[in-house]
Amino acid sequence: MVDGVAAETHFAAIPGTPLYHLLMGGDSWTVAAQPLEGVGRWALGAVGERWEVEVVDDRTWQIQALIGRRAGGGHGGVVKAPMPGLVVRIEVAPGQRVAPGAGLVVVEAMKMENELRAAGAGVVTGVHVEVGQAVEKGAPLVTVEAVEATEPLG
Repeated sequence: MVDGVAAETHFAAIPGTPLYHLLMGGDSWTVAAQPLEGVGRWALGAVGERWEVEVVDDRTWQIQALIGRRAGGGHGGVVKAPMPGLVVRIEVAPGQRVAPGAGLVVVEAMKMENELRAAGAGVVTGVHVEVGQAVEKGAPLVTVEAVEATEPLG
């Protein structure tokens, strides 16, 4: 289910690379994928965008729908580099409140800029890199503490 619409999806590693092939609803994408904390949670990066997704089987999805709960909870945590690269821009500072989708940091990898964005409303509690710094895959970039969506982001 993507935004409430069923889409047949296949996801497979591309051998010898940090990339994956995603076939979804007839569209084909090459994406960088990073497992996140929690079962079935992934950060996907493609064409300069980043999405956090939760992968659950159909049975789990149906159970969650019946009890009115979705796994995953808050959107806080450490945003990590999806692949080796160079930090080219930092768009936040510690203490800054961010809205869902707000740009956090831009990492250049394979001659492409990848803007990593906040998955949900939060407060930046740490920036772990500097502009010009080379980072390895999985390196911590920014820490965001989740806040309730009803709290003002001022």
